Amino acid sequence: MARIERFGTTTLILGDALELLTSLDVGDFVGVLTDPPYSSGGNVRDKAMPTSAKYLQGRGGGRYPEFAGDTRDQRSFLTWSTMWMSLARKLVVPGGILATFTDWRQLPVTTDAVQCAGWVWRGIVPWDKTESARPQLGRYRNQTEFVAWGTNGSRPLLGPVAPGVFRMPVPRVKHHIAGKPVELMRGLLSVMQGPVLDPFMGSATVGVACLEMGLHYVGMEVDPTIFEIACQRMAAVKPLGNQKETQLQLREIRE
Repeated sequence: MARIERFGTTTLILGDALELLTSLDVGDFVGVLTDPPYSSGGNVRDKAMPTSAKYLQGRGGGRYPEFAGDTRDQRSFLTWSTMWMSLARKLVVPGGILATFTDWRQLPVTTDAVQCAGWVWRGIVPWDKTESARPQLGRYRNQTEFVAWGTNGSRPLLGPVAPGVFRMPVPRVKHHIAGKPVELMRGLLSVMQGPVLDPFMGSATVGVACLEMGLHYVGMEVDPTIFEIACQRMAAVKPLGNQKETQLQLREIRE
């Protein structure tokens, strides 16, 4: 029994993505936009450390809930990523887009996973977090994260054009350790017409953007505490007028 919450055009599901992805219908989605756990902070630190210790470095421990799935090494991360990307590809229409976040440590293995899962790798979209990113004396700032993207087979050269680089700071107010700007998600969604699949929604930043834009959306989150935060956040969003409730059917999930 999965917990399902609906907000206008969006559907939020509490559960593990590898299980939930098998419960959706083939061809339901035109794209995937998601921010999975990178499992990257542990390449120089103990991977079993809490995520706040890896990524906040004492500057806010306890401010956000810990998130799951960040303890894999690169080999297991490749295997796991290939698994969920393969399941997601079956749900996306031919020519549909996969766009998944990663950082510099996991960028090579993420692009490998995109191709192992059968997507056609199309490129990388950098997110420049600006000079507000933490400085490192004597080094270049690690102020960029990346979106590895591909398509489910060929994609016609039609429709709007999205930027190839996004430059904006991390939000001052976040709901998740790895929270990203809603504006960034709106830019990435500009070449997707919906429905959009988000297997690792976290605090539902992609969902917020979809609700604001009137796009149908299905998001998944395994952690109950973070799921509650996502639901509270979505309930506070003012959607566009005259939206139709989501009609996506979940075959094996019952409220």
